[in-house]
Amino acid sequence: MTQPRPDEFIPPPECPVFEPSWEEFADPFAFINKIRPIAEKTGICKVRPPPDWQPPFACDVDRLHFTPRIQRLNELEAQTRVKLNFLDQIAKFWELQGCTLKIPHVERKILDLYLLNKLVAEEGGFDAICRERRWTKIAMKMGFAPGRAVGSHLRAHYERILYPYNLFQAGANLLAPELTSKLMHLVADPDLRKCVQKHMLTNDVKDREYKPHDLAQRQSVQLAEVSTPARRAKRMGAEGGCIKTEAGGASENRPNLRRRMGSFVVKPESEKGLPVQVKQEHEPNLLTNEVDKAKAQNKKNSPAVDQYVCLVCGSGTDEDRLLLCDGCDDSYHTFCLIPPLHDVPKGDWRCPKCLALECNKPQEAFGFEQACRDYNLRAFGDMADSFKSDYFNLPVHMVPTELVEKEFWRLVSTIEEDVTVEYGADIASKEFGSGFPVRNGKFKVAPEDEVYLDSGWNLNNMPVMDPSVLTHVTADICGMKLPWLYVGMCFSSFCWHIEDHWSYSINYLHWGEPKTWYGAPGYAAEQLEEVMKKLAPELFEAQPDLLHQLVTIMNPNILMAHGVPIYRTNQCAGEFVITFPRAYHSGFNQGFNFAEAVNFCTVDWMPLGRQCVDHYRMLHRYCVFSHDELICKMASKAETLDVVLASAVQKDMAVMIREERELRERVQKMGVVHCQQTEYDLLPDDECQCARCRTTCYLSALTCPCNPEVLVCLHHAQDLCSCPVEGYTLHYRFTLDELYPMMKAIALRAESYNFWASHVTDILEAKLDKKKSLVEFHALIEESETRAFPENDLLRHLRMVTQDAEKCSCVAQQLLNGKRQTRSRLGGGKSQNQLTVEELKSFVRQLYNLPCSIHQAPLLKELLNHVEDFQQESEKVLAEETPSAVEIQCLLDVSSDFDVALPELPVLRERLEQARWLEAVQAASSWPASLSLDTMRRLIDQGVGLAPLSSVERAMARLQELLTVSEHWEDQVHNLIRARPHHCLEMLEAAVQEVENIPAYLPNCLQLKDAVSRAKEWLQDAENLQLGGRIPVLDALLDLVSQGRSIPVQLDPLPRLESLVSEVQAWKECAAKTFLTKNSPFTLLEVLCPRCEVSTGAQKSKGKRIKDFHCGKKKAAKLESLSDVERALSESKDSASAMATLGEVRLKEMEVLFSIRMANESKLLPAVNCSSLHVCVCQEAPKGSMLICELCRDAFHSNCVPSPSDPRSIQPWLCPHCRRSERPPLDRVLPLLASLQRLRVRLPEGDALRYLIERTVSWQHRMQQVSASWKLPALRDRLGSTPFAKSTHCLKGSPTQEWSNSGQSQMAFHAEQQCIPLQGLSRELEELMVEGLLLQVTLPETQQLYYILLNRLASPQGSDSTTHWFHSPGRGEGHEEGGLSSHKKEVGCGLDKKAKRRLEREGRCRTKKPQKKKPKLSKEKSREGKTAPTPSPSQLSDLSPSDDSEDDMVLCPAECCQQPEGDEVDWVQCDGSCNQWFHQVCVGVSPELAEKEDYICVSCTMKDGFVRK
Repeated sequence: MTQPRPDEFIPPPECPVFEPSWEEFADPFAFINKIRPIAEKTGICKVRPPPDWQPPFACDVDRLHFTPRIQRLNELEAQTRVKLNFLDQIAKFWELQGCTLKIPHVERKILDLYLLNKLVAEEGGFDAICRERRWTKIAMKMGFAPGRAVGSHLRAHYERILYPYNLFQAGANLLAPELTSKLMHLVADPDLRKCVQKHMLTNDVKDREYKPHDLAQRQSVQLAEVSTPARRAKRMGAEGGCIKTEAGGASENRPNLRRRMGSFVVKPESEKGLPVQVKQEHEPNLLTNEVDKAKAQNKKNSPAVDQYVCLVCGSGTDEDRLLLCDGCDDSYHTFCLIPPLHDVPKGDWRCPKCLALECNKPQEAFGFEQACRDYNLRAFGDMADSFKSDYFNLPVHMVPTELVEKEFWRLVSTIEEDVTVEYGADIASKEFGSGFPVRNGKFKVAPEDEVYLDSGWNLNNMPVMDPSVLTHVTADICGMKLPWLYVGMCFSSFCWHIEDHWSYSINYLHWGEPKTWYGAPGYAAEQLEEVMKKLAPELFEAQPDLLHQLVTIMNPNILMAHGVPIYRTNQCAGEFVITFPRAYHSGFNQGFNFAEAVNFCTVDWMPLGRQCVDHYRMLHRYCVFSHDELICKMASKAETLDVVLASAVQKDMAVMIREERELRERVQKMGVVHCQQTEYDLLPDDECQCARCRTTCYLSALTCPCNPEVLVCLHHAQDLCSCPVEGYTLHYRFTLDELYPMMKAIALRAESYNFWASHVTDILEAKLDKKKSLVEFHALIEESETRAFPENDLLRHLRMVTQDAEKCSCVAQQLLNGKRQTRSRLGGGKSQNQLTVEELKSFVRQLYNLPCSIHQAPLLKELLNHVEDFQQESEKVLAEETPSAVEIQCLLDVSSDFDVALPELPVLRERLEQARWLEAVQAASSWPASLSLDTMRRLIDQGVGLAPLSSVERAMARLQELLTVSEHWEDQVHNLIRARPHHCLEMLEAAVQEVENIPAYLPNCLQLKDAVSRAKEWLQDAENLQLGGRIPVLDALLDLVSQGRSIPVQLDPLPRLESLVSEVQAWKECAAKTFLTKNSPFTLLEVLCPRCEVSTGAQKSKGKRIKDFHCGKKKAAKLESLSDVERALSESKDSASAMATLGEVRLKEMEVLFSIRMANESKLLPAVNCSSLHVCVCQEAPKGSMLICELCRDAFHSNCVPSPSDPRSIQPWLCPHCRRSERPPLDRVLPLLASLQRLRVRLPEGDALRYLIERTVSWQHRMQQVSASWKLPALRDRLGSTPFAKSTHCLKGSPTQEWSNSGQSQMAFHAEQQCIPLQGLSRELEELMVEGLLLQVTLPETQQLYYILLNRLASPQGSDSTTHWFHSPGRGEGHEEGGLSSHKKEVGCGLDKKAKRRLEREGRCRTKKPQKKKPKLSKEKSREGKTAPTPSPSQLSDLSPSDDSEDDMVLCPAECCQQPEGDEVDWVQCDGSCNQWFHQVCVGVSPELAEKEDYICVSCTMKDGFVRK
C-alpha cells in the first residue's frame, strides 16, 4: 500500500449508517430519537430506507427554472481566500504604481508570497533577518531543501516585491520632510542600501503574471439592490413569497435573515476618468496628517510662481524628475519617494496619499455572485455532465467518488488553478413544487403511491408533525418548515455551517450522483469555530459572523489535525442524511443531482433553542422566529399538549419567566415608569427587532419618544438612546400575572409525568450505594404504561436500561452457573464460546455501571478476583524455566471452575506437556537401567511435538546426543559380539570401559560386559581346573567348554580344552566299541561299573522302601542307582575316593547277586509247584528245555533267549540280564587305560575301567591264591583228563534233576546245558566264580575255574582230590563270621507291619553268639568272607529251634542254611502258618524285598497252597 503524499487528502472516518426495518421506519421521530445517542456523537448520519420505499419524483420539471450561484473553488477555502486577498492587495499596490505583479518561481514551483511575508514578520522583519543572515532558516520553514542557495533567492524576491509594500503599510513613504532627510541619509548608508528598492518592480521572464481576483470589487454590493428579508411571511395582509436574500450583509437595516449561501449583485464599474470617491467616515491616517501639514507649509513658504513643487522636499527644481499623481495631481520627486524611483512609471501613477486611501478601503463581505443565465433542469444537467466528463476525460458514471473528492480538496487549496462551477441552491419548493408528492398538488399521484402523501419521511410533512416543535410556529418559514431544493453539479459545494436556531435538518437525494458530506458533532462546534478563527484570523476580523454566511470551507484534514472530530459519508440517491443540533456540516456534489432539505425540531431541542437565542444575541444575529413566542403559544394549548412536551415547555417557561422578571425589575430600577401592552405576535419580525442585538422581541421591549420606531430588548436597555430613562416606555406582551397561570396550567399537565420523569431520572443517575433494584425499574415501566405516558427518550432509555440490566443479570447468572451461551457465529446458531478475561472485566464494569443494582454483581466480582489470582499464579509459574507438572496441573484444575476463556490455559497446557516430558526425561535419566533406546526414541518423538522452550530444547539436545552415542555403541558392540572370529578380551574390555559411563540401558553393551565378566571367570575356572597338577573331571571340563563356547570372546585355552574333550569323546567311543554289544541297552558306565541294581525279569517290587536301622554306625551315602554312582564318581576328589565308591558298589552287587541266586535256587526246588512259578523273561512257568544262567541261577526258556552257540563249549551261559558286554580280553582293555592316563582327564567311565582292571587283577590274584591253597589242577590238565562225550546230561544231585525225578504231578522241565552244582560247593569258590562271571573281561582263569567246578560232578564222590575242595572242614555254625554277610552294612528298622519280627530278629542277633568260628584263611578272605556248604534238606528238617533253651543256637529252618555271622544278621519271618524265622540270605530274600513283600516259606507254600508273590 502506497503512502499518501503530504498534501493529499485523507478521507475522514465514516459516519453511522442506519437501515431501519419497516416497523422502525414507520415512525420517523421515534427512529431518530432511537439513533440519536449514537448519531449525535458524529453530528451527521445516513439513513437508508427499506428497499421498497421509493417515492415518486413530484417536482414540475417543466416549470422549474433557477439562476445558480457562481462558485470559484479556491475562493471557498478560508486559508486560500486569505492568500488571494493578500495577493490582490500586493497586485493593487503595484498596479497603482504602474507595475504588474508577477509571482516568481523558486525550485520549479510558485513562490508562496503570503507565507514568505508571514514568516519574515514572525522572525522580526526584513532588516533583522538580513542582519542575522536567517534567510536559509526561512527557506527551510517554507519547505525548501537546504544547501541550494534558496535563501538568497527568497531575500531578493522579498526585497523586490514585498519589502516596498511593507514599507508602504508602515507609512515610511509619507514621513515629514525632516524624517525624510533622515531616511535619505540612511539610504545613503552602504550597509542599508540593500534594504532600499533601487529599481522599479522588475520581473523574471519565468515569473507568472498574477491576475487579481478583484474580490473586493466583486463583493461590493449596492444597497438598493439588496432584497428584503423574506424568511417569514408578512403578517399585515401581504402575501409575500419566499425570496432568498442575496446580500452579503452590507446594510444594517435590511440584513439577510437566511444566509445559506451568501451572494451579491455585481457592482457596475465606474466610468473611466472619474475621480475615486474617498469615504470621509474613515479615520484619517496619522501619516496623512503629516503630509497635509507638510504640503500646507510648503505652499506657504514657496513663491506663487512655482505651480508644481514636491510635497516632500518643497522644491520645484528638477522638473524632469517630478511625478504628477493621476489621482490628486500632487507632485513628488522620484528621488524623494521612499523607496526612490530611478525611472518614471510608464502607466498611471498614484502618490502615496492616494495609494493609502485606495489600499486602506475596508473589504466588503464575501458572497457568491449570481450567474447571468437562467437554467431549467435539462439545460443545467447537460452543462453539469459536460463539465465533469470534460474535466476528468471520462464518462460521468465512471469517475470514482474518491478521485472527485481528492480533486475537489486539491482545487480549493491552490491559487494556481481557478475552477468555477455553478450551484442551484435554496430553490423554494413552494413555487415549483416539492420532489415529494403533496395533497392538492399539481402532481397526480398514482394509487399505489398515495402512501407517500402522509409518510412521515415526506419532507413536507416532517416539520409539521406533532412530535416536531415547529408545528407550533404558525408562519411558513422557507427552508425550515417549507423544503428547499438543491440542484448540484460536480464540485458545487455547501460550506461549513450550522442550521438556524441549531435545529435538526434532513436532506433527501431524489436522484443523481452522490453528495459527499462532512460533519462535526455539536459538542465540537465551538472548537471548530476557534480553529477556523485561528487559521484565518484576517477573514474573521473583517467579517465576525463569517461562519453564518455559508461562504467558507476548510479542509477536514486541517480541522482533524487541530483536534476537531470530523466524519464523512456519501449520500446516494434515495438516502437521507440527518444533521443534529449545532452540528457543523459541509460538503460538495459529485455530479448532477437533485436534493431536498428541511428543518425540524424535537422536544430535546428546546433547551438548545433557548441557548441558541442567547448565542445569537451575543453575535448580533437575527432570529428566524421568536423562541419566547413559540413557548407561549404552546403554553396556551396546555390541555392538548403531549405530557413530554408539556414537561419540556414547563421547564423552558420557568427559565423564561425568571429571566423576564429579573429584566423587568432591573428596568424598573433604572427608572422606567411608563408601560404599554403590545401584541408583538401581530407585527412583522422586522418591526420587532432589537436595534442593538438584532434579536426578535416578544415578551417586552423599550422605546423612546425621540424615535418610536427604534426599540431595544431589555438586555440592552442602556443602549436605546441618550434621552432620560424616565421617558422610556416598556412594551410588554403579557404581564407576569398572566404568565404564571399559563405556567401553572402547563405544570398541571406535566406534573404527573414530571414526578415520574424526576423519579426515573433520579434512579438512572443514582450512585453506587443508592441504586435501586431491577424490580423498581419494571414498576416504573408499568406505571408509564398504566398512565399512558408518551413514548419519549426517557421512557425508551428506561426500557433500554432495564432490558440491558435483564440481559446482564441473565448472562451473569449463566456465568455463575456455567451454562452461558453467547456470541453468534456467521454460520448461524450459537456456540459455547467463553468470555475472555477482558470481556469479563468489561462485563463486571458494565454491571456496576448499570443504573440498577444486580445481585449477581458481587458474585461475579468475586469470580473475577479468583480469575485474576489465577492469572497471577499462572504468571509466576510460567515465569519459571522448569515448573513442576504438579503445580501446573493444580492451576489447570483450578481453572476448570472458571467458565472464562483464559489465555493462560493453552500456555499452561503446553507447559504441562513440557513439564511432564522433562520429568519423564529426568526420571528416565535418573534410572539409566531403564533408559533404553526405545525409551529415548519415544521421548524424542514426544518432545518433537512440544512447543519451543529452552529447557525442552536443552533436554532434547542432551537426549538426542545420548541416543546418537548409544546407537553408535550399540551397533559397534553388536558387531564386536557377532564378529567371527571373536575379538580378544583386551579389546572388549576397552570397549566396556568406553560404554561404562553411558547412562543408558544398552542390551548389547550389557551383553558385552557380561561376556567380558564371564570370560574372566571362565579363564579363572580354566586356570583353577588344572591348578596344582590336578586331573580335571570330564563333566567339569565339558561344562567349562560349553561355557566357553557360549562366551563371544576369544579364549586362548578353549581350543585346547575342546581338543581334549574331543579326545575324551573319541576314547569313550573306542571303549564303547570294545565293551558294548551291538544294540546294547546298556551304557558304557553301566557295563564297566559294578551293578548297583541287580535284578532279573522274575522279580518285582511293591514300591516300598527299606529304611536302614543303624546300630551304632553312621549312615553311608546311598548308591542305589547308576545315577547315584555316576554322581558320586563325578563328585569324588581323586581316583582313590572313586575306587572306594566303586568298592562299595561291588560289595552291594555281590550281596544282592547272592541273594538273587539263592532265591532263584529255592524256587526251583522239587517241592515247589512249578505251575505257580514265573521264570524267564516271559514270566511264565518253566517247561521243556530250560537254560540256567550261571550267574543269577534263573531259568529261561530256550526259545525265549538265545541258546549257546556251541553246547559243547566250556563257556558258562549267561542270561541277557547278566551278559552285559562283549567281555573283551584283558589285553584289549589295558591299552584303553593307558590312553586314558595320557589324556589326564577323569571321567566316570575311566574310573570304572580302572576299577574293573584293578578288580580283574585282584580276582586273578585271588584265583592264584585259591588255586595254590586248594591245589587246583591246571586248566590244561583238566581239559585233557575229562572229556565231554555228551552235549548235555543231567548232573546228579542238581535241583533240576531232582525236580524231574520227584515224581510230582507238576509239569517237568529239564536243563538244556550243564550248570555248576551249588550243593557242597564252598562259599569261597562260589564267590570266586560269581565274581569272575561279573567281570566284563574274558579271562582264561574264569574258564579254568568254570571247567573245574563243572566237571566235579563227573569225578567220584569220595575222591580225595575233590572232596576237600567242595567239603572244606569247619563249615557249619561259625560260617557266618567269615562269610559274605560280614561285609553287609546295617539295615535300619522300619515302622511297618513287620516291626515285631525285626525286633525279635534283632534280639537274636545281639544275644546269640556263634558257638564256633572258622579260622580265617587270610586277610583277604577275612575281608571278603567265606561260606560253608549248605546242609541238605534232610539235615535242615532235624534242626528245629528249641524254645526252652536260650543257650542253644537259633537255627534257620531253611534247607540250605548258610549260618551267617556278624554284628548284624537279617532275618525274615514267614507270613504263612508256621511263622518261622529264616535268614534272608538263606532263603534268597533281600532286605528290600523282605520289607516290601510278604514272604512265605516253601513248607507253607506246599501245605497251605499260597501262590508265590
